[in-house]
Amino acid sequence: MFDLPTIWAVLLAVAVLAYVILDGFDLGVGILFRAARGEDDRATMMNTIAPVWDGNETWLILGGGGLMAAFPRAYAIIMPALYMPLILMLLALVFRGVAFEYRWRTERWKGLWDRGFFLGSLVAAVMQGIMLGAMIQGVEVDATGRGYGGGWFDWLTPFTIMSGLGLAAGYALLGATWLIWKTEGDLRARCYGYARRLALVLLAFIALVSLWTPFTHEAIMDRWFGWPHIVLTAPVPLLVLAAAWWLFHGLARAKDPVPFAASLCLFVLSYVGLGISFFPYAVPRTITYAEAAAPDSSLAFLLVGASVLLPIILAYTAYAYWVFRGKVRPGEGYH
Repeated sequence: MFDLPTIWAVLLAVAVLAYVILDGFDLGVGILFRAARGEDDRATMMNTIAPVWDGNETWLILGGGGLMAAFPRAYAIIMPALYMPLILMLLALVFRGVAFEYRWRTERWKGLWDRGFFLGSLVAAVMQGIMLGAMIQGVEVDATGRGYGGGWFDWLTPFTIMSGLGLAAGYALLGATWLIWKTEGDLRARCYGYARRLALVLLAFIALVSLWTPFTHEAIMDRWFGWPHIVLTAPVPLLVLAAAWWLFHGLARAKDPVPFAASLCLFVLSYVGLGISFFPYAVPRTITYAEAAAPDSSLAFLLVGASVLLPIILAYTAYAYWVFRGKVRPGEGYH
């Protein structure tokens, strides 16, 4: 009665998007951490994300665990292809989390943990972008069709490096617009300046990736520029331009919530564009999500658990953001 592989593909796509937009802004705050002027700024920046940063990473666990359980064939191919950037990302997230807590417990080593928080955020963001770029350019599958057939450093190319830097710039924009929404005074004013510059950088990267991606595979080129596909895909870049106008309009008018909302729109539209390029593949251009899916009996069993856990995750996430709504002022916060 239900197309279980499609249901799980949608669930995992939503989980990845939720992780990108939620953990993206707190990674962005970490990337901007080195631009803080004094301890008050650093404490305020951390306190804007302190109540929610660890909950945001729940979606990463759901995405990774769900891929292994629901699409084991894709997991068996993708993970070996991305071992190095994945390990570096996880180590960066661990170090970042430790730095987040330890900086409040010491004065002597606070500078070390502050640098760790910045570097952990930056490395995690760049590695995520590199993995995304590696997926876009394609993953080589061995002759059996069930394992990775490429080399150890296939993930490291000019395209993936560009993707990594672009995602880091995007996360920094999310962090700047989040701080605009959540802070006051000089910090908020400086974040308006950061956001304007980062918006231009992000739009440049979006344009580069959008123009480069169709040349990575003939089928992607046809999907974006072939007839009649172009009729369906053309609204996406037009909506990106509209979101960019909304972002700069909000920055010019100093409407605090608008830049963050517009930045989220840019991320969602970019994600939709990736979906258009990838669909229906779990391993791009090689294995579809239906071919990579676990048996229906396993997917049905997993869906029972997901139907219980997902509402709980959504509820506590929404509750945390509701409880800690409003501006964060120096001297106030989670710690």
